[in-house]
Amino acid sequence: MASKDKYSVLLPTYNERRNLPIITWLLAKTFTEHNLDWELIIVDDGSPDGTQEVARQLQRAYSPSRILLKPRAGKLGLGTAYVHGLQFATGNFVIIMDADFSHHPKFIAEMIRLQKSKNYDIVTGTRYAGDGGVYGWDLKRKLVSRGANLFADTLLRPGVSDLTGSFRLYKKEVLTRVIGSTESKGYTFQMEMMVRAKAMGYSVAEVPISFVDRVYGESKLGGDEIVEYAKGVLNLWLKV
Repeated sequence: MASKDKYSVLLPTYNERRNLPIITWLLAKTFTEHNLDWELIIVDDGSPDGTQEVARQLQRAYSPSRILLKPRAGKLGLGTAYVHGLQFATGNFVIIMDADFSHHPKFIAEMIRLQKSKNYDIVTGTRYAGDGGVYGWDLKRKLVSRGANLFADTLLRPGVSDLTGSFRLYKKEVLTRVIGSTESKGYTFQMEMMVRAKAMGYSVAEVPISFVDRVYGESKLGGDEIVEYAKGVLNLWLKV
């Protein structure tokens, strides 16, 4: 798959000191095996656990041109983390993913292959199609997540089976345009991005992924966020 394309991975982190070395190693392995040019942009929101020190060690190991550390002063939210990281991305493609192993880098090669097959604007990982799946979740969480997606899908009809997923490959200019028109900054951010992208006429393809719940640390999805999510869906439905 050798090409002149370059892939910038945006990785927002907060207290991911234990996960960061492994995810970086897996990313390096994936890109190297497929002979792809890449960089990793770590957007750390002032983690108190030493995430940034680990990132600096990784820069020494892999070189600062591969690993970029672009920290922020505090927890400012996912949406703004991508906006912040995007301004430093030098690739013509941008991959967004989580740092906590919910998303395994091994799926990136398939996303890239699919993108190239029909020059898609966006490729998104889905837990709800083909042989995608969720591991490590109890029934309640599966139902909430599945319900959240069905709820959004019914109202917004974006034709994408996993709206809340945050494992995606974008053409850089597409991401820049979509992010520029996106208003929500919290948990509904991923969903609004996808709905707006479809409304703007961008082509979207899906790759089935297996989603594994966090290895370390606490899950970030609580009752308040489910309410915020429902409000966000309704809000979007009224707007888009």
